Amino acid sequence: MTVLWWVSVVSLLAWVWLAVCHGGFWRTDQRLPRDGGEPASWPSVVVLVPARDEAGVLPVSLPSLLAQEYPGRARVVLVDDHSTDGTGGLARELAERTGGLELAVTTPPPLPEGWTGKLWALRHGVGQAGDAEWLLLTDADIAHRPGSLRALVAAGEGHRLDLVSQMARLRVAGGWERLIVPAFVYFFAQLYPFRRANRPGSRTAAAAGGCSLVRRAALERAGGVAAIRGAVIDDVSLARAVKRTGGRTWLGLADLVDSVRPYPALGPLWRMVSRSAYAQLRYSPLLLAGTVAGLTLVYLVPPVAAVAGAAAGAWWTAGAGLAGWAVMAGTYAPMLRYYGQPAAAAPLLPFTALLYLLMTVDSAVQHWRGRGAAWKGRTYPRPQRAEQPGGAAD
Repeated sequence: MTVLWWVSVVSLLAWVWLAVCHGGFWRTDQRLPRDGGEPASWPSVVVLVPARDEAGVLPVSLPSLLAQEYPGRARVVLVDDHSTDGTGGLARELAERTGGLELAVTTPPPLPEGWTGKLWALRHGVGQAGDAEWLLLTDADIAHRPGSLRALVAAGEGHRLDLVSQMARLRVAGGWERLIVPAFVYFFAQLYPFRRANRPGSRTAAAAGGCSLVRRAALERAGGVAAIRGAVIDDVSLARAVKRTGGRTWLGLADLVDSVRPYPALGPLWRMVSRSAYAQLRYSPLLLAGTVAGLTLVYLVPPVAAVAGAAAGAWWTAGAGLAGWAVMAGTYAPMLRYYGQPAAAAPLLPFTALLYLLMTVDSAVQHWRGRGAAWKGRTYPRPQRAEQPGGAAD
């Protein structure tokens, strides 16, 4: 028990440091700023929706975009990325029935080497956006409640931001969704503390790809979509590119933006995480080993020490493990409340972390087998310069 005692103490100290010194990552108070007022003249906006085989979710998401009431000039461009399920035709039908904002449906040329499908579609969409001052990059499975577009632009203009991004509220209807989805956002915030990312001058930069409003001039200054053309984790790469070239970015949790994509079983959730987990580690075996060791120390040691220490009568070990487990659960409870889940579920976080550890290892295994980051019928090899800024503006 001596070794377990020391390891449990290190784990407890790590949790104290994370809770106190790691940018308040566990707080859920970073919400869209509304204290900047509204602009005297509303800038033009084009909403870009890359879509590939999204007929299943478009009837819920697209009408919510078309129904946005915006005081300025705004329209929607849906980039049908060579879908096989009638996505483009369905989008046109929905626009005819819904009315509201003007919708254009366009298809990009065939995907060239070195680009991910979503970014190639976005590049094509940017080319169709004309002289719009702002571009709202949003996914086909994201629904926007009334007032979302207006609030995003008001925040960007009122606070002189170049990128305004919201982490859409993901669906938590089923048992696996309740177990995994809140933890997904919690872990993301631990990697990229929102408060730190929102601080001008901070090296931390992050965004959420489901809802990112970017100033056209800032995107061009960062090198356009071409600057991140091979990035699997395109949202973080975009924020880094904008911030690296002097732009101001903001990221927070959404109140008016929701993901409508269902994840009814563990399999789809597993694929959602594993498709990009190894890319997040820059395809490095050393970072993978460090991540596995870190997850084990921080998330798995506390419950093991608490249970094993109590069983062996090693009460100091059990106490250290229980204390670390309690701090862990305490930092997770606010995210559970944001998702409308009982705080009593917070002690289950170690089990969820174990699943994420296995998903990360599986992501690396799939990459080593040559399958790369697979999504929507495409497999992307390791990018050579995925997150390097540069190239011509789109």
